[in-house]
Amino acid sequence: MSIERSASADHQTAPASTGQGVRFLAVLDADSTLIENEVIELLAEEMGSLAEVAGITERAMQGELDFAESLRERVATLAGLRVDRIPVIAARITLTRGLEELIDGLHRRGSRIGVVSGGFHELLDPLASALGLDHVRANRLAVADGRFTGGLDGPIIDAAAKAEALAEWAAEDGIPLSRTVAIGDGANDLEMMATAGLSVAFNAKPIVRRRADVVAGRVDLAGVLPLLGFVD
Repeated sequence: MSIERSASADHQTAPASTGQGVRFLAVLDADSTLIENEVIELLAEEMGSLAEVAGITERAMQGELDFAESLRERVATLAGLRVDRIPVIAARITLTRGLEELIDGLHRRGSRIGVVSGGFHELLDPLASALGLDHVRANRLAVADGRFTGGLDGPIIDAAAKAEALAEWAAEDGIPLSRTVAIGDGANDLEMMATAGLSVAFNAKPIVRRRADVVAGRVDLAGVLPLLGFVD
């Protein structure tokens, strides 16, 4: 992964290593970062509401809806979807290139990795377990009688919640924020990226590319490892 330095970044270098017992915490967004897909689109495709979801997304991009409003409207289109369809939908998920190499490289060097997403636990929990991720946080879909109700169960994972998750996990793992890395692509990743010691714009929107410390030149997560000094 080639790296471009962001001219407007506050932090210009990777967190420094102190030598002994040093660990890092990397926290990734899910959609278009950890995975190539958009989870809400996979669910909507199964439900037959993909066009409606796309329209809501476009309204949000035009500033007509904030993240929470757009999320609720998109989730509402899933009302009636059977919970037992989740494994079928999950089978359509494509991991981003280099993800497994990144996970293995971090774990072999005593570091940890998590995913925090505006997507959904129903799809991300099994994936996180299979990959051996250390942390996962996402929205949860409300269920009744074996079907999704079109509502959400619990707090919405928005930009502020993503930043809070990174800080909380760092504290749990005994890692100072200076040794955390946030990797994301969208505007709702910016608070998390500002909280981290190093921010990486990955497959990112222009606003994220402008504000990140470094910009990934290729869509390959293994390229994050050299930023931490991890070179085999």
